[in-house]
Amino acid sequence: MSVDLTEEDIKFKYITPAIEKSGWDKDNVFYEYCITNGAVQVRGNKVTRGSRKKADYVLTYGINKKPLAIIEAKKMNYSIGHGMPQAMEYAQMLDVKFAYSSNGKGFVEYDFFTGKTKALKLEEFPTPEQLWERYIKGEKLNKNMLDVVQEAYYIDPLANKKPRYYQQVAIDRTVEAVAKNQKRILLVMATGTGKTYTAFQIVYRLIKANKVNRVLYLADRNILIDQTIGQDFKPFEKVITKVKNRHLDSAYEIYMSLYQQLVGENGEEIFRQFKPEFFDLIIVDECHRGSAREDSQWRTILNYFKDAVQIGLTATPKETKDVSNQSYFGEPIYTYSLKQGIADGFLAPYKVIRVNIDRDIDGWRPYKGQFDKNGLQIEDKLYLGKDFDKNLIIDERTQEVAKRITKWLKENGRYSKTIVFCVDIEHAERMRQALANENSDIMKVNPKYIMRITGDNREGKAMLDYFIDPSEKYPTIVTTSKLMTTGVDAKNCKLIVLENNINSIIEFKQIIGRGTRLNPDYDKNYFTIMDFRGVTRLFSDPNFDGDPIVIIDDDTDNLEKTGEDTSNEGNNTFTEPVVNEGKVKYHVDNVDVNIINERVQYLDANGKLITESVVDFTKKNVRKEYASLDEFINAWSSTAKKQVILEELSKHNVSIDELYKATGKKDIDEFDLILHIVYDQKPLTRKERINNVKKRDYFAKYSPVCREVLDALMEQYMNEGIREIQNLQVLRNKNFAKWGSAPKIVKMFGGKEKYFKAVDELTSLIYDSEISTNQGNNVYNQ
Repeated sequence: MSVDLTEEDIKFKYITPAIEKSGWDKDNVFYEYCITNGAVQVRGNKVTRGSRKKADYVLTYGINKKPLAIIEAKKMNYSIGHGMPQAMEYAQMLDVKFAYSSNGKGFVEYDFFTGKTKALKLEEFPTPEQLWERYIKGEKLNKNMLDVVQEAYYIDPLANKKPRYYQQVAIDRTVEAVAKNQKRILLVMATGTGKTYTAFQIVYRLIKANKVNRVLYLADRNILIDQTIGQDFKPFEKVITKVKNRHLDSAYEIYMSLYQQLVGENGEEIFRQFKPEFFDLIIVDECHRGSAREDSQWRTILNYFKDAVQIGLTATPKETKDVSNQSYFGEPIYTYSLKQGIADGFLAPYKVIRVNIDRDIDGWRPYKGQFDKNGLQIEDKLYLGKDFDKNLIIDERTQEVAKRITKWLKENGRYSKTIVFCVDIEHAERMRQALANENSDIMKVNPKYIMRITGDNREGKAMLDYFIDPSEKYPTIVTTSKLMTTGVDAKNCKLIVLENNINSIIEFKQIIGRGTRLNPDYDKNYFTIMDFRGVTRLFSDPNFDGDPIVIIDDDTDNLEKTGEDTSNEGNNTFTEPVVNEGKVKYHVDNVDVNIINERVQYLDANGKLITESVVDFTKKNVRKEYASLDEFINAWSSTAKKQVILEELSKHNVSIDELYKATGKKDIDEFDLILHIVYDQKPLTRKERINNVKKRDYFAKYSPVCREVLDALMEQYMNEGIREIQNLQVLRNKNFAKWGSAPKIVKMFGGKEKYFKAVDELTSLIYDSEISTNQGNNVYNQ
């Protein structure tokens, strides 16, 4: 056996034959199994994907393809167990209990049930039946449980949609828990990760296995029910019903209902038309919204059907002195966080723009005896940011916010779907009007460009489906207060504006969740959060994206306090509030309001949001990689492809495009930009660098036509920078068309090797110049 064999050779010659001899058929062996999609990386306007996590082998068992084992292969010059850390990482992600590493000479096995490691010869690899028996023993599954656990998934015959790895783990764990007769189950999955689809697969498998016969799906908003019936639960359309009136029909298998609907308008407790044992399974969607409060209407329903299996779904488990998801449902059996979803490439990353308004910081105070626009004498005190639009309305402040939002839209696309979260319904209407005035050119074409979608506004709510449909242009911008904080599947939302005062980490996470869905087909690869109220301080809360813990606070997150109707059937109407928590709301104008500064927050290498200027952020991160000017210059000089350096910096979230925007220096290249920003050097323009090259007449040794190509490359460098000329694709540019195709141009130089040698010479000459420091005292030669 040769140590020169590649990893692919090892798999083909030794590992694959070994597992085949052990009885693993091809239908249950998955090679190069993709676990993640690779994180979305945004650098200026360029969007790329990070590397995917792939397991060399995933071995599955049964009709539902239950993952049983992971194998990681390595070359023979590594030890047999060299791949074990990677195998164990992937095994934990997939909830696999047996991990293996091999270099072709044998296997090393790790058993998660026992915590033991052992070495195996190639011919000793366990059979499918042996591993399955060990799994059954480890999980303590009996015959009746196996009938449930082994039930197959639903596979869409048209879309061929299958669960992602984390969904499969959540589904399998839940089904196994139900098979073991666990009655209370909590799943915590970040917004946008497919909780409803996960719930569908759980219901499908349990019904097919005859473990449950009737299911009740509870939510607190009509949009959640309608989306669930029309999308993920559509395969059940013949056996599903939505509870709409006071009479319950017992002819269905699956019942979708608002909890308000089952309780009744006057507390009639309509759900008592069914016997307590009628439902076998109850799923509580968005269970953080109060289902576990002891005196809640939801809790009344759950207590009545107490013998049913009850599953709580949430992105934000709630733990307060009055409400506890965990004390009711128990510890989560699975948690998939926002941070993990972004790292895996299933959720959209975000950029944060913090906008500071002078009045929010300095405050506003009336002069003695001042009256507001409605003739009310204003209480003499200093009003700060937390008071605005709650106790005091300043028209100019609303207008300034609308102008900044519009500026972003003009820079990033006028039809970028946007949600503006406001203090209350009245504020949402005033913001709609202010935005309409700033965008009157589009409003006169279609007045539905900007709409208010709040609980009292039937016309706005009727347009919600159009807003969340990526193929529909209108409405583009919506203003709201509470109605859209949760459950709205806005796949194409690119801008979330925070214009409300939020102190609840629960509400904050729900709002952020409106933007986390990816939709590359509609150019939705990331989203922006524009924060006018300092709400994004909550990103630094250690509980923002950790495991659920108990948080003691008094916030019950009760929608009833907002004045918004939570159902289409509701009869509540909104009356413009003149009193807020016992205080008069004053309305003033003719106040000088200005945006005093903005800060962009960047995700650092650890996934933390750092608030500082792009220049300071770049300076700090480049100096971490290249502590001195000499180190950077040496690295740049010794690296033939300058793109390698730029890609290395991008791993530290250094964005060259953002630097160009911040400095406005568009006529210098990346090298000079970094020298100037990070090391305080005086930059040369691209034109100056090319002029220095031309003075040396270095390319006289080339044929006239080759010199013309090199001149065109220098022209390309002046216009586009060094990355362009080092890429062979540049020869497809129309400026090179007169010399023929790229292969023909390369052939003129004597082949690809000689062409690239000429380009490397040109690159060296471009940077072989004297550059002065800012003081002009010292010079250095590259």
